[in-house]
Amino acid sequence: MNERIEEVVSFLGPSGPFAQQLPNFRIRPGQMRLAEAVADSLEQGSTLVAEAATGTGKTLAYLVPVLSSGLKVLISTGTRTLQDQLYQRDLPMALKALHRGRKTALLKGRSNYLCLHRLELMRGAGRHTERRLPEQLEQVYAWSRATEHGEISELSSLSEEAIVWPFVTSTVDNCLGSECPSYSKCHLMKARRKAVEADVVVVNHHLLFADMALKEQGHGEVLPTVEAFVIDEAHQVPDTATRFFSRGISSRQVRELIKDTQAASANVSGGFGVVQEALTDLEQHQRELILQFAGMNDRGHGPELMKHAKIPGMLDELDEHLGTLLEALEPMKEADRSVTNVHQRCERMQGVLKKFRAEETEGVRWYEKRRQGFAVHITPLDIAKPLANFRETRPAAWIFTSATLAVGDKFDHFTHRLGLEEASTLSVESPFDHRHNALCWLPQGLPAPGDYQHTEKLLQTIWPLIEVSGGRAFLLFTTHRALQQAAQWLKTRCEYPLFIQGEGPRGQLVDDFRAAGNGILLGAASFWEGVDVPGAALSIVVIDKLPFAAPDDPVLQARLEGIKAEGLSPFSKVQLPEAVLTLKQGAGRLIRAHTDCGVVVLGDPRLVQKGYGRLFLNSLPPWPRTREIRDAIDFMSNIMEVQKQQAQITREESDSPDSTANAKHGAVSNEPSKSQKPDEAPAS
Repeated sequence: MNERIEEVVSFLGPSGPFAQQLPNFRIRPGQMRLAEAVADSLEQGSTLVAEAATGTGKTLAYLVPVLSSGLKVLISTGTRTLQDQLYQRDLPMALKALHRGRKTALLKGRSNYLCLHRLELMRGAGRHTERRLPEQLEQVYAWSRATEHGEISELSSLSEEAIVWPFVTSTVDNCLGSECPSYSKCHLMKARRKAVEADVVVVNHHLLFADMALKEQGHGEVLPTVEAFVIDEAHQVPDTATRFFSRGISSRQVRELIKDTQAASANVSGGFGVVQEALTDLEQHQRELILQFAGMNDRGHGPELMKHAKIPGMLDELDEHLGTLLEALEPMKEADRSVTNVHQRCERMQGVLKKFRAEETEGVRWYEKRRQGFAVHITPLDIAKPLANFRETRPAAWIFTSATLAVGDKFDHFTHRLGLEEASTLSVESPFDHRHNALCWLPQGLPAPGDYQHTEKLLQTIWPLIEVSGGRAFLLFTTHRALQQAAQWLKTRCEYPLFIQGEGPRGQLVDDFRAAGNGILLGAASFWEGVDVPGAALSIVVIDKLPFAAPDDPVLQARLEGIKAEGLSPFSKVQLPEAVLTLKQGAGRLIRAHTDCGVVVLGDPRLVQKGYGRLFLNSLPPWPRTREIRDAIDFMSNIMEVQKQQAQITREESDSPDSTANAKHGAVSNEPSKSQKPDEAPAS
């Protein structure tokens, strides 16, 4: 270890600035190991793939070497919420502790910034078909005169789902760039200029891969050139990259093209009259095409769609209508930048449509039916190639980190899919005392996962445990159907507050569940990750079945067929490892802090009946395992007793004269007595 890397690691040690300045800072050997590996990767300009289990403190483990390196670094996180947390809390704290004065910038996708030009267009557009739009437009206009950064999240009186935002934010398609009359005041351009000047730029995966996709298509780039990339929540990268390297055309895009063409042609004398007939025909044809899609499955393969009695011919006609619109726009495309823009969009949409209809198209052709429309897509099976092309054009250090990257103790599934075979790998175990603070219960006697009685039988089996804990349970399901079945069962028998996915915004449901302290949270799909409820409010996590991906995904089916054609096992190469990683995410919702305790219930009998069950269990934290409900109830009872004693001590301290000086919330461990923990022998 050279002196500079040694210094970086020492910053996180007992004599470092964080230990000296932060009262709740813990010395974590795993954090220092990760920081050393990140510092080495930054210095060598190499690639690192690191799994850092919950509690490692991975954010500081990469921020400290990043801020000490002197390099220009881009950090990408999984969501905008994590992006804001990193930029507004973690990064300033680390800079202050290290006494570093490096420039930082926060950059989001263009849909997060107010477009002043489109706001003016909408305010001058006259009548609006959406009833709430005029009032929301005036709210946005009033805010626009005061905002400095133009981030739509600043306007708290409007939700991010408000109908006004698509009308007053830009897209790649409708942005006029440097020819926009509001370009000098553009909030997005200001944010990008600040990012170019910064030493550390914080983005999210959507923006990072949107930039990669633009570069892949030869359309320039939006992110500054940097010397290192840190990709946090890297387990999301394969799916995010696949989505952004896809090409497609949707009914929504056609509607927006029609609307923007109407506005653009009005800028040219007599222009609207030239395009009016083409737009009317295109709009009418789109309505008829949507009606045909209404009878299709929610999604399916492109070849399946092309066997439909009417849709193939109607896609041909859609191509012709786009061609007619192009001809109408051609004479005036140089007269106005807005007309040039819609002309280019029309050409791109026609190009995608031609590729989708062609039989020999590289990638997977598939479609999806939407609530009020449709979309057709061409998705690449191999994302390693475009990622490799991007990395070759941007020589830099690359650090990929997450709590869930390895299957068992191997990283092959992740590194192979992204073409990172040359990467160094590191696995850092959690500092939490999983052996004493948690128990994994695999109930006996449950029906097979495909049995229609599985959900009800699982709820009947676990109900005594939930009653002992007084609620405080998070129930995770692999299907929305099972979730709704469980919700109905609970509504007729349960007195605890229920927080059910779909009955409110996700963030609000989680906040309300946390505040209730005795509720039951039910979720599927997106709830398997990102739900962070440390403390006693979440003491049980129940997972109904092993989270194998739905077999109706056309892209997954194509991947599986490709692997089978190579003479390999699709199950062992794709379905099994991806289910293991998802299970790790879901089960990881239980222990989020050092003093957290609880029970994880895994309700799939295949874990003990199938040989591959061992891989799932060995990929989880080292929780003791049991098949007996009595062990789970005793374990939970012990937790409740310890927490009751802790609450009593806290009350006594708060009532004492010296309570201000002596009260230390969380100082008393809530871990159950080690003498009463169940047998640690693995289930068989």
